[in-house]
Amino acid sequence: MSDILLTTLNAKYIHASFGLRYLMANMGELTERSRLMEFDINQRALEVVEKILATKPRIIGFGVYIWNTRETETVVELIRRLAPDVIVVLGGPEVSYETKDQSIVELADHVIIGEADLAFADICSSILRGEKPAKIIPAVLPEVVKVALPYELYNEEDLAHRVIYVEASRGCPFTCEFCLSSLDIPVRQFPLDRFLDAMDGLLKRGAKQFKFVDRTFNLNLKISEAILCFFKERYFPELFLHFEMIPDRLPGKLRRLIAEFPPGALQFEVGIQTFNDDVSENISRRQSYEKLADNFRYLREETGVHIHADLIVGLPGESLESFGEGFDRLVALNPQEIQVGILKRLKGTPIVHHDEEFQMVYSPQPPFEILCNRDLGFETVQRMRRFARYWDLVGNSGNFAESVPLMWKDASAFEVFLQFTDWLYERSNKRHGIALTQLVGFVFEFLTNERGLPESVAAAVVLRDYQRAGRSDIPKCLRPHIDESLRVERETGAGQLPRRQSRHLASDSSSTTKIPNTIPATTE
Repeated sequence: MSDILLTTLNAKYIHASFGLRYLMANMGELTERSRLMEFDINQRALEVVEKILATKPRIIGFGVYIWNTRETETVVELIRRLAPDVIVVLGGPEVSYETKDQSIVELADHVIIGEADLAFADICSSILRGEKPAKIIPAVLPEVVKVALPYELYNEEDLAHRVIYVEASRGCPFTCEFCLSSLDIPVRQFPLDRFLDAMDGLLKRGAKQFKFVDRTFNLNLKISEAILCFFKERYFPELFLHFEMIPDRLPGKLRRLIAEFPPGALQFEVGIQTFNDDVSENISRRQSYEKLADNFRYLREETGVHIHADLIVGLPGESLESFGEGFDRLVALNPQEIQVGILKRLKGTPIVHHDEEFQMVYSPQPPFEILCNRDLGFETVQRMRRFARYWDLVGNSGNFAESVPLMWKDASAFEVFLQFTDWLYERSNKRHGIALTQLVGFVFEFLTNERGLPESVAAAVVLRDYQRAGRSDIPKCLRPHIDESLRVERETGAGQLPRRQSRHLASDSSSTTKIPNTIPATTE
């Protein structure tokens, strides 16, 4: 039993709540009276409520995000009926803006707006003293030097089975209108020595994969270099580091340092969003496409970095043709993954000022995605939702690394994959629940019947893709067209990297691209 319960509903079990751990680390004298309990959105609301109320809390703090708003509201509503005396405190980005009209806010006793690392403990202290704080409480932006780091709260199960989130800084210097980070200025850097000591502690406890949530990891180059040097000196084969990077900022010294990491050790999430200059201006985004292209070429040709690049469908002023041209430009730059995202209207973001001019219509339900606008009708947006889903299944998964480029040989990648999208939806009538063996059959059929490739050629390539990850069987649809004795030996060298990245690495390693490896296999 605890007086204070910190809880949230994560999108998946593997996503350990970073925010809750920050709150818990900063409870101060209330730490012994507090408890952290996580759930996920797939659990039944009544079971979640039962487990929460079994701890007999006096105060429950809920982390509310775009992915769990509806589910959290159901849980809070049940708690209100079953335990009306329990104090409910909400926090998180989804309730930090436009709180007035939110039904979940109506159910709560208190809502903390902004970064609640320090504010939550203060409010709990007030409540436990019998005081009654205001319902809506704007948190003072905390000085990061005063914020206790939460990394010791990752337990052994977290380290073994869940994503370990870390941050060396908060905030973003850019003002992209679709992004909440545009409201978080200036950038605040955690003391580097304290941060690296915490990373060393995680490494010594067995952490292997680190996901940095810094919005602009390569903004402060001295800090970026120091962090990369820290991990390079402690490198071991299963180490995997994820960073969000500014695409057009990669000077020579940082390039050389990145090139010293072995293939698969680094993943860069690169937010491009659009290649249309007018659209970039509409959303207040600044980037040099020339520098971006040069950096991509360097990363793909001279390093083993896994690149995850983002484009967004539905930005104000972006037509289907314009998006397609950008997609083709990005395909030519050859990142391992392209995330095709659908524009979301996040609460508090200034993109709403385009609503009238561009006739922006968003879903009223989370995740508040665009339904249509002046340039994209509802049917077109639906086509692009399917495009995004199928691209993730086929283009990003690493299961069809050689097969997919065959689809658009001597043609527009966007136009052909959009054709594949329409064809696959007509054949399968679903976006989800398509098994890998079914996808193999669909890809083979599209390559042969729709794109005119010889069956023996298509079958050999699709089989090579299928077996690259270590599968030894031959899918039924390919057997009539290929020698049964053909097998592809399982690629090695990827260690314990995430499965998708391992498949891309296996594909890259089978090419003739030269990738340096200057780090020893073991750390002395």
